[in-house]
Amino acid sequence: MTAGYDPHAFEPFAVTVDLAVFTVRAGALHVLLIRRGQEPYAGTWALPGGFVLPRESAETAARRELAEETGLSPGVVAALHLEQLRTYSDPDRDPRMRVVSVAFTALVPDMPEPAAGGGGDADRARWVPVGEAAAPGADPGSDPDPDPDPGSGPDPGVGSGLAFDHAVILADARERVGSKLEYTCLASAFCPPEFTLGELQAVYETVWDTALDRPNFRRKVLATPGFVEAVPGAARLTGGRGKPAALYRPGPATTLHPPLLRPSEGPTR
Repeated sequence: MTAGYDPHAFEPFAVTVDLAVFTVRAGALHVLLIRRGQEPYAGTWALPGGFVLPRESAETAARRELAEETGLSPGVVAALHLEQLRTYSDPDRDPRMRVVSVAFTALVPDMPEPAAGGGGDADRARWVPVGEAAAPGADPGSDPDPDPDPGSGPDPGVGSGLAFDHAVILADARERVGSKLEYTCLASAFCPPEFTLGELQAVYETVWDTALDRPNFRRKVLATPGFVEAVPGAARLTGGRGKPAALYRPGPATTLHPPLLRPSEGPTR
């Protein structure tokens, strides 16, 4: 111990991690949620996460908790590129004690279904459309399937929103992943190996929740070096009576120069 330092002079507090993991499913942006099986907020939907153990880093804890609570395989969790979002330290954010949370976020394609039963202190895990998860007073985990335990009554998460300050973390994380599409080529990962510019535009519109001008989007994409490459002689009918649309594949670039900026104001889809 360092001379003159008394650790008991400071009130102890805990460190946790929370994860906002996004993907695009069926044309909509989804976030991975768990339903808490323990107090506080038992029965309420939340972002995956938990306490950092004494001898592990925040990122190690994030991957461990994600695997434990969602049942995603170790290989899937290990391959995720987690980006540290920010630290949340409001003194009253957790009713148990002073808890500081380090939040991480990721936007990844082709994510599998989590284990339906969850794990750790979660009793369920599922992908939920972001619009449902972020709606005040919504039950983001509700679905038309009957409750597996008919005697358990209605889902206790109804009308309660997300646990802790997770609605704030979710909003911050969505803004961060939207920014990533401005300066990286990540959007092409959500398209087929060969795609139309309309399909690429649909990814941007889904993540940004904004309708984009098609000619302007096409011009910007084709003017960005290395973003996409034309597939010679390939085309695909996209509906209607127009001519087939040209096909493209991802180019060699990983970052966009210049960035593809979101409209400052525009119609919501």
